[in-house]
Amino acid sequence: MAQPIVEPIRSSLEPSRSVLTSACPLDCPDACSLSVAVEDGRVTKMDGSQRNPLTAGFICAKVRRWPEHVYGEARLLHPEVRRGRKGDGVFARVSWDEALSLLAEKLRVARDRHGGESILPFSYGGSNGLLTQDTTDLRLFERLGASRLARTVCAAPSRSAAAGLYGRMAGVALNDYVHARMIVLWGVNPGVTGIHLVPVIQEAQRRGARLAVIDPRRTPLAKRADLHLAPRPGTDLPLALAVIRWLFEEGRADLDFLAAHAHGADELRRRAAPWDLDRAAAVCGVPAGDIERFARTYADSSPAVVRTGWGLERNRNGGSAVAATLALPAVAGKFGIRGGGYTMSNSGVWNVDVAGAAAVSPAPDAAARPPRTINMNRLGEVLLGLEPPVRVLFVYNCNPLATMPDQERVRRGLEREDLFTVVFDPVRTDTARYADLLLPATTFLEHHELVKGYGALILHQVPPVIEPVGEARPNYRVFADLCDRLGLTRPQDPQGAAALSAALLAPVPRQRAELARDGIAAPDCGVAPIQFVDVFPRTADQRIDLVPEALDREAPAGLYGYRDLPVSAAFPLALISPATSRTISSTLGELHRKLVPVELHPEDAARRGLREGDAVRLWNDRGEVRTALRLNPDLVPGVALLPKGLWSHNTRSGTTANALVPDSLTDLGAGACFNDARVEVERDGPADV
Repeated sequence: MAQPIVEPIRSSLEPSRSVLTSACPLDCPDACSLSVAVEDGRVTKMDGSQRNPLTAGFICAKVRRWPEHVYGEARLLHPEVRRGRKGDGVFARVSWDEALSLLAEKLRVARDRHGGESILPFSYGGSNGLLTQDTTDLRLFERLGASRLARTVCAAPSRSAAAGLYGRMAGVALNDYVHARMIVLWGVNPGVTGIHLVPVIQEAQRRGARLAVIDPRRTPLAKRADLHLAPRPGTDLPLALAVIRWLFEEGRADLDFLAAHAHGADELRRRAAPWDLDRAAAVCGVPAGDIERFARTYADSSPAVVRTGWGLERNRNGGSAVAATLALPAVAGKFGIRGGGYTMSNSGVWNVDVAGAAAVSPAPDAAARPPRTINMNRLGEVLLGLEPPVRVLFVYNCNPLATMPDQERVRRGLEREDLFTVVFDPVRTDTARYADLLLPATTFLEHHELVKGYGALILHQVPPVIEPVGEARPNYRVFADLCDRLGLTRPQDPQGAAALSAALLAPVPRQRAELARDGIAAPDCGVAPIQFVDVFPRTADQRIDLVPEALDREAPAGLYGYRDLPVSAAFPLALISPATSRTISSTLGELHRKLVPVELHPEDAARRGLREGDAVRLWNDRGEVRTALRLNPDLVPGVALLPKGLWSHNTRSGTTANALVPDSLTDLGAGACFNDARVEVERDGPADV
């Protein structure tokens, strides 16, 4: 395939400025197409474009600030090696040759003296670009025999549930929500995590659609909703099972559809039977009448669509909660009509992941013993207690000190003097302060990339719009260089962006041709599939499996089995850490320098003698966060909110919500249980927000 090239589009309004096309690879379902204004080789402005029909010409405020990320004072401009104590952030500049020689030697020594498993690559979601992760990096670590990383901090329970029930079938296209007569937002807040769905919902409401929001906060969309159910964090499973029970008991289940298209309907009904409205109400804190009104409105509405988010998976019952929510459109018979069914993640519709990765990095010898797999949620435990120990930690596309559970244990692990830590990132993250070696990475504006949507059904080919800033290099180049230095490169290995793109796209020749012609492509199911008309479950027999045997074995209490949430008189508040308009993950967190307060319902604050602006200590037996207090009447009582994606500079203590989060795992997918954290809040002196 020829090297991807996009010609500059001259703006008629500003003829001296080139406006170039790009697409956003950040962890967001929308995969926005972008117009990037470049003047004298520098990005001056970013906006949305019309190439992605969902983008509709606008983008979120976070991405508008991307030029500050590219040119800000936190940007890494050249390789550096540590000169001070770990955590002090004192480094000295070195050349790329010196840095890569040092790193190659550390990797070689670790492999030869301690085995390849003593090397741990650590990456997640800092870029969802297909060239930036699982290409030459996978090649390097597979051939070193390094430990494998289970990337389970987010979406793993949801992915397991969706794969088990539907084989990760394509969901309702987000633009098709305009056809729905009822829209259910369950554990998702599109206003900050996928803004292009918001105008579609508003248009559907203008056409008469009802909106239901299920969230422990009264979000802006919840304030405009016809129904808002605010369950206690971690209780979505009994709420969904109560709705399923009501559908069966009231004769509103579509038995004909279930007989034709599903397995396990009778067993699902049996497992939901104990959850009558009153029992669910007692556990969830949602009035029984509101649950019934939701169930009846959902049953009466057609088309009806459920947008399932990732908020409901972040607890010990998270996988079963997602499975029960995804079962609703099957039980109620909501498929087969445009705007009816569900949407979760559409990442499974693209056939460029497994097959493409195999082409980029052929699988190791099948006869060889596979290396150990390490769950990223247990990083602190792994760095402090795993045998044989991790000797080299290679961090890229991730900021684990800010994002992994049990933050203080992660910090202690990073402080190990016998651990060699590499951080390969565009900016100086919190994790970078504990590194032995820093490598400057390019951003997506500075290298070739392939970007796929996991909400929007679109694939982008993205060329660079500027030259790399400073001495930054793209991931695929640096990992290929390390393969060369370690003698791991093979003659058939694709090298460079064009060859890697060709290998990744080999399984999808139609999309490859569309990208070469137009720069964008659609999946085989099209951009607006109707579930059970155009797409069917990607299971062996194309039927829904409502109680998959594998998931039933995996869940500690069986699939749909509810495990009581932690209760503590000492720590009575449930901690939640949702995304905000500033941060979906820790990416761009360096740009928000202000103190970020913890939020409490006024009743909870009054009970503790606290007022707006007080300095407070948020704590449990794992750690503490010292910050200020903000009163939030839109929270359900009994909940403390401290947003996700914060950096150490956002609190007085230099810690974030993850200092309070256990490293326990969800029932399915071994995901993170962020919402199982229980905390207390107390006064910590005067403060101003």
